Amino acid sequence: MNILRLMPLIVRSTYAPPFWLRGGHLQTIHPAVFRRVPWVTRERERIETSDGDFLDLDWERSHRADRVAILAHGLEGNSRDTYMQGMAAALVRAGWNVVAWNCRGCSGEGNRLLRSYHSGATEDLAAVVEHVLRDRRYRRAALIGFSLGGNITLKYAGDFGAAIDPRVDRVVAFSVPCDLASASRALESRTNRIYMDRFMTNLRAKIRAKMQIFPGELSDARLDAMRTFREFDGAYTAPLHGYRDAEDYWARASSKPVLGRIAIPALLVNARNDPFLPPECFPGEAASGSAYFHLEAPREGGHIGFVPAGASGGEYWSEKRAVEFLG
Repeated sequence: MNILRLMPLIVRSTYAPPFWLRGGHLQTIHPAVFRRVPWVTRERERIETSDGDFLDLDWERSHRADRVAILAHGLEGNSRDTYMQGMAAALVRAGWNVVAWNCRGCSGEGNRLLRSYHSGATEDLAAVVEHVLRDRRYRRAALIGFSLGGNITLKYAGDFGAAIDPRVDRVVAFSVPCDLASASRALESRTNRIYMDRFMTNLRAKIRAKMQIFPGELSDARLDAMRTFREFDGAYTAPLHGYRDAEDYWARASSKPVLGRIAIPALLVNARNDPFLPPECFPGEAASGSAYFHLEAPREGGHIGFVPAGASGGEYWSEKRAVEFLG
């Protein structure tokens, strides 16, 4: 057994980037632009939520495995993102069934309600887990999340604690802004403008689409002038989802405060050079004080990067690491 898996605070990571790919920004952008992976989760299923909305789940279950991995994507992503399909392919090769779930409004069709998704929407992950585990063939379930989806996944595990369904026995998360306030401030920096501008373009479009469906319910009076998550979350995310303001949303939706309550083996991998993540998003104290929560913080890797240093048959280091941890 790999000794690193026995240590909640993993002080030495095995990840090393290719010699030609240096720096957090390049390690973030390169796989998003240049990586190509096959589409694995081709079978779509729609489930209804208790509040009258829906979630779209994309499956790969061509073989009758008794274990299933549930994958959650990042902000303004979806189940077809490269990192989702790369992870799905690695898990299928390792003998897992895989379901990649789409947050509300991210599957290619707008959701029905005025509300959307957000970093603390654990009720939607709970609905997915409950639905998936109605199939009694599954003796094991693992949760894997990326960025925003990683925060939802870790918060779900922490909120449930020891009361989590016993079939859910592992959690893995990559590049997670587990302290939303500090991560939001980090993305306001000039060096991160390229990422923030892209996020804001997509978020503005979704607000305007909502305005067409719900006339008079939303205002776009300051929308074009918004440049930060503080502005957007204060005007839209918080009031639409029951939070007082942006600060209240960040505090209550962050996974960091509940990491110590996780009661199943959980691995968080955050690269030290991730341009999205400030020091507050490396919860070493929580890992040191937990028998279950593992923090691995390689010096490099970028945001959902982890490009392999050598030939690996198409698998990225993060995919190999997840499969290893799940066992």
